[in-house]
This record gives sequence, structure tokens and C-alpha cells, in this order.
Amino acid sequence: MYAAIVFLPLLGFLIAGPFGRRLGNRPSEIVTTSLLFISAALSWVVFFSVALGDTPESVSLLGNWFTSGALKVDWSLRVDTLTAVMLIVVTTVSSLVHLYSVGYMNEDPCRPRFFSYLSLFTFAMLMLVTADNLVQMFFGWEGVGLASYLLIGFWYEKPSANAAAIKAFVVNRVGDFGFALGIFLVFTLTNSVSFEQIFAAAPGLAHKTIHIFSADMDALTLASLLLFMGAMGKSAQILLHTWLPDAMEGPTPVSALIHAATMVTAGVFMVARLSPIFEQAPAALSFVTIIGATTAFFAATVGLVQNDIKRVIAYSTCSQLGYMFVGLGVGGYSLGIFHLFTHAFFKALLFLGAGSVIVAMHHEQDMRKMGGLWRNIPFTFAMMTIGTLALTGFPLTSGYFSKDAIIEASYASDRFGASYGYLMTTVAAGLTSFYSWRLVFMTFFGPKQWAGDAHSIEDASPVVAGHDHSATAPAHDLHGHDAHAFDSHGDASHGDSSHAHDAHGHESHHLDPHESPITMLAPLGVLALGALFAGFIFHNYFIGEGVAEFWKNSLYFGPGNHILEEMEHIPELAKQAPTLLMVVGFLTALYVYILAPGTAARLANAMPALYRFLLNKWYFDELYDKIFVRPAFWLGRLFWKGGDGAIIDRLGPDGVAARVIDVTGRAVKLQTGYIYNYAFAMLVGVAAVITWYAVWGLR
Repeated sequence: MYAAIVFLPLLGFLIAGPFGRRLGNRPSEIVTTSLLFISAALSWVVFFSVALGDTPESVSLLGNWFTSGALKVDWSLRVDTLTAVMLIVVTTVSSLVHLYSVGYMNEDPCRPRFFSYLSLFTFAMLMLVTADNLVQMFFGWEGVGLASYLLIGFWYEKPSANAAAIKAFVVNRVGDFGFALGIFLVFTLTNSVSFEQIFAAAPGLAHKTIHIFSADMDALTLASLLLFMGAMGKSAQILLHTWLPDAMEGPTPVSALIHAATMVTAGVFMVARLSPIFEQAPAALSFVTIIGATTAFFAATVGLVQNDIKRVIAYSTCSQLGYMFVGLGVGGYSLGIFHLFTHAFFKALLFLGAGSVIVAMHHEQDMRKMGGLWRNIPFTFAMMTIGTLALTGFPLTSGYFSKDAIIEASYASDRFGASYGYLMTTVAAGLTSFYSWRLVFMTFFGPKQWAGDAHSIEDASPVVAGHDHSATAPAHDLHGHDAHAFDSHGDASHGDSSHAHDAHGHESHHLDPHESPITMLAPLGVLALGALFAGFIFHNYFIGEGVAEFWKNSLYFGPGNHILEEMEHIPELAKQAPTLLMVVGFLTALYVYILAPGTAARLANAMPALYRFLLNKWYFDELYDKIFVRPAFWLGRLFWKGGDGAIIDRLGPDGVAARVIDVTGRAVKLQTGYIYNYAFAMLVGVAAVITWYAVWGLR
């Protein structure tokens, strides 16, 4: 059964990929989606039998991968409670995304390729979460990186999609380099890459030093930092986060899969899986806490001013991942996984709901061109409201149980950086509420911008914003066409909507928004149930009284780690602070976007520098472009023009080789084809031989 869960998505990829054109669109959809639903059903069986039942954890050996000296790597499936939790997250969300894509990608001519990529993505993630050694984990790690590249750049006709795919791939290689070095160091320290042997050796390696760069460093701290570098890339933590918002260039189902259940959660899972190592490196855990808290705050501030509906949710994902790492950093490994679990439901719900809005709006993603949609698409509005409530931590929703628990744990922890984590995550809770309700109000309430009956409440903002084309202006393809003219199928958008301009010169679309097909709405309903009730149902198992029985030995809590108990005894005000800020964020958004329209534009004009700073994402892209991209291109041109062209080509093809060609070119002119020329040449040769013999030969 364990092998079936992992390899059924691979089977779907192997069927829909090579044979998709012969099978046709609909059979490819049916095959891949059916196999995913079977895998999801089996995953729930495993969850109830392993996590909630008495079935012991197990390692299924599939075979030996390779053996090189002391390095032995097997293909094995490790199934324990942590694996079971990840199995249901990955397969449930992935199967629902497959079903949703049947409707969303209905008119795309390359549906078999799309569904095969989705299945490959799921298979790679399942290999990652079931790995029993670091090398197999790295295989799945790189597999999701490859699949994300293929899916983000699925509409390869768009240069912006190609650029986003390359950016995601390159940025993740930076993190993966650190992850690989961490694996090398762990093998050096333990002489193994198998989790069982590594975990058994970890306590004995505490305080062991390693000499590197003329200094003695704590070995496990260095190993943990290198491993976490990989997590920073995959889970889009600050400094290695820049690929995540650009990943929105892929189809919306891809965004939901990447941001909710697969790629970005890989780093969180990895740190939790390697908790026996991180528990022996408190300095590394402090670093994890600080990076997570900074990411939570940074992404929340950027989300305040984004106008693309998918980018707002993308930065929300980045922020929530920061929360997860704060939970891991203070030693609450189950807290981080619990938030990963609940986040998968409401974030997938928000992304798929945004996709339903985009389809209703004829593939328009700018919230300033929406408004008043709640009457036109009431079911989508209800689902996105549920997702927003869960994201903001409304009492008794799933986010309330998991996110607030992380904030409480950061307050209770005495680890260095925990107080900073509490401050940043608490402030981020208020910012999250504001930008989440801002999305709802701009999209579903206010004037119907698509009907051309009023101007946007943020008309002045883009003027103040300056030059951030990524957030406010459409991209253009190689032919100068508006990239937003492409619909979800990569073709030019349908021409059935007329365009007009209002008094302010803004283009308005005369549309008739309507609900999406049932294949898109049904997954929203299922995810809404998880967003509402997953936290209430499972919080006692993940972080409550039943935590020891639930997690068994899949997570490691050191002898001095009592964070789950300590968080229950913090002051009441500290517990209620996130909820209070959530209310403040909601009321502020209500005032700015509903009660006093135009306030946002006035605030943007009053603080233009701050607005530009946030709209341009703290200028990380511009900074990296100046520090890394331009020097890399300069160096590349230097080697190309100076090294390859001026030296190698000059001495090689354009030098010696060219001179040989010149000589042979002159030599072939001697071959005239006339007998008298050849006879004359022979006479000259005979005369030269006789002369030589007469002058030098007789001496």
C-alpha cells in the first residue's frame, strides 16, 4: 500500500506524458486524476492506521540504489506519523487540484502535458516525504524543483513565464548547494546518510567541533545551518524568497499546489524530520526563529499594497511559512507541522478561489479592475471568505488553532530570538488581517470596476508607486503583446468582451461574471471544510494532550524541551494579542476600502517613499540585480567577448586555422588543369634538383 501511494502518481505521469497525445485530453485527465484520488484515499487509510491507530512505524526497503565504500544508499519508504501527515496533505490537495484543473484548463490544447507535470510534481514530493535517508530526500527535493520549473513555465509562449521558471530554478539552486554541503557534512560526522544511524549518533555529536576556515566551529550547528539554507530556498524565506511571487506566472492550479502542499512545505518538513540534529544545535534554531520571524513580517508588509490577486496570496504564503519556521525554531516541531497541515487547506482554498475569480473576470488578475462580485459569484465569495477567516486566525477556524499556538510558543520560549519572533509574528497577524480583508473588499465589494461605472479607490496609487511594473503593469511578450491578453490556456483571450475607457482613462471590461463549473467549485467546498474544522478536530493530537501518543517517535523533543507545556501558562493578554490585532486589521481594512473609499490613495500620496518601498518588495529584486545579475552578465560577456572571442577564437579558428586555410587556398591555385603548366613545373623541379646536385652534391 505504501508503494502504491508513492508510485501511482508516477504511473499517471508515465501514461499521460509519453502517450497523452494518443490517448487524448479527457482520458489523460481521467487517468491522472483517478490515480491521485486512489493515492489520497490510501493516504487517509495510512493516517488513521499509523498516526491515529496502533500500526507501528515501518521502513520498506525497495532495493539498493548504490554503494560506494562506506556510503550505502537504499530506496526505502519510511512511514511514521510525520510521513502520514504529509501524505494526506500532499495527496489530498494534489487530487483536488487535479480535479479543479479539469475545469480550469478545459480549453488548453496541452492538457495531457499539464496533468503529467502535476503528477510528476506529486510523485517527487511523495518521494521526499517518505525518504529514509538524506540522498533519497535530496532526490525528491530536486524532483520538485524540476517539476516546479516545468509547471511555472508551462505557458512557454510567454517570456515572463520562462523568466519566472528560470528564476525559481536558479534561486533554488543556491539553497540546494547549501543543502548538499549539509548532507556531505552529516555523512562526514556520522559515516551514514540513513536517518536511523544519523539520529542515533546525533546526541553524541553535541559540542563536537570541526576545523574549517582556520576556525573551530560547532559541527552540528554548521550542519544544521547548511541544511536550513536548503530550506530557505525551497520554503522561500527572506533572502531566497524572490522566486515565489514570480511563480504566479504559472497556471493558478500550479500556484495552489506549489504554495499549499508541495514545494514550499518541503523545507518545513525537512527541518522537522531532522529535529534530532537541530535539537542539538540551539544556535541554529535561534537562526531559524529569526529568519522565520523576519520573513513573516517582511512578506506581510509587501502584501499590504500588492494589486495582483495571486501575488497577495503568494506573499501571504511566504509570511505563513515564516510562522512555521518560528514554531520549529523555538523547539515546537509539532507546532510547525500543525500549521503546515492547516495552512494547506485554507491556502489551497484561497488560491483556487482566486482562480475562480480570475475565470469569472475573463482572466483579469488586477483587483483594482474588480469589485462588487459577491452577487455574481456568491459561492466563490463564500469560499474565499472562509479561507480568509482561517488565514487571519478567526476563532475556532483552523488558522486560529495553529498560528496562534506558534505565537504563544514564541512568547513562552527563552531561546535567543524568541522574543523577536513573538513581536514580529504578532505584528504580522494584524497585517495579515488587513491585506486579507483588503483582497476581499477590493474583489467582492465596492464599485464594479469591470462594469465601468466608477473609478478605482486606488486610482492614484500607481502614480505614486513609480516604476514597479511587476505589480501594476502587465508584462509583454517578445512581440510586444500584453501578456495579460493570454488566458489560462496560453492563447489570446477570448474576444467576446468589449473594452471601454472611463472618465479617468482606465480600461473597463463589460463582462458578465458567473460561477465556475462544478469541477472547480467542488474542490473549494472540500477545502473549506478543512479550513473550518481541521484545527478544531486535530489540535489535541498535534499539540495537545495526545501529542506524545500521536507523534510517537517521529519528532524529537529533547529532555529540556517543554515548550508545549510552557505555552499554556503565558499571560492572557499575550494569548489574546493576535486576535485583537486580527480585529484591528479587519476594522482598518473595512474603513479604508468600504467606509471611506479613497483613503488608500490618500495614504499612498502622503507617504510616497514608503509606498514605493513596499510596492517594490523592499527592492530585493533591484538589489540582487545590481549585486548578482549584472556582475554575472558582465563576467559572462567578459569571458565570451574577451576570453572566447578575443583569445581562443583569435588564436584558434580565427588564427592558426585561418592561416592554414589561407595557405591551402593559395596552394590549390597551382592546380590549373593545363598540361603545359604541369610540364613547366616539372622542368623547374628538374632544374632545381640538378642545380642542387651540381652545387652542393659534389662537395
